[in-house]
This record gives sequence, C-alpha cells and structure tokens, in this order.
Amino acid sequence: MKFNTSMPEGLKPYYHTELQRYHEEYSQRNLKAAWNHLERAHIMGQKYPYTHSLVHWKMLQFGFRIKSSREVLGQIPRLIFGGVKSFVGKIPVGNPGGSNVPPLKPFPVDEELQSIFAKARLTP
Repeated sequence: MKFNTSMPEGLKPYYHTELQRYHEEYSQRNLKAAWNHLERAHIMGQKYPYTHSLVHWKMLQFGFRIKSSREVLGQIPRLIFGGVKSFVGKIPVGNPGGSNVPPLKPFPVDEELQSIFAKARLTP
C-alpha cells in the first residue's frame, strides 16, 4: 500500500493556478467557470490528503455561498473521508468531486489535464 502525503512540486503550480482562477471567476460571479476550476483542482489534488481536503472545503464553502443544500450535504462526507482515501491511495481517478457525481466513481481525465500530469511527470 502506498501512502501519499504531499503533492509533488511539479504539479503544485497547476493546482494553485486552478484555485486562483476559481477565486477570480467567483469574484466576478461566473459561477459555472469558478466551479469548473474547483473540479480541475480536485482532479489534480485528489491523490494528496491536504490538497484533496482543501478542495472539498472550498466546494463546501461554494455550496453555502450559492445556498445549495445538495452541495453542502454532499461535501460533508467527502471532506471527512476524502483525505483519508487519498492518504491510503484509494481514490477514484478523474472524479470531479462535486455532489452531482457518485463519490467513488472514476472518470476519464480530459486531454488538457493529462498533459498537465505529463508535464509534471505524473499519472492521473
């Protein structure tokens, strides 16, 4: 069993860019674009407990801000258990992390994100 602890340095700039773009889009009330950046950050960070949990925390906050009880209720268990699953290496690759998708279902990783993982010399 592989224990993941922190995000590799080569992936961090891309992850932080997604979070920055989330904040920019959210501040302009472009909610769909903002959410998309959170999903992308989730896919990048889901293997690593801290980054995975941080994205779920931001998704929970987003749910509160847009007054979505579905998102809030969906994010609570993801926030509690997501980091643990990351730590032990049991994540559904490509899962965007929102409450609109099953929490344990893997998804295909789009080409742009695959390219980012390749640049960071990682696999999704």
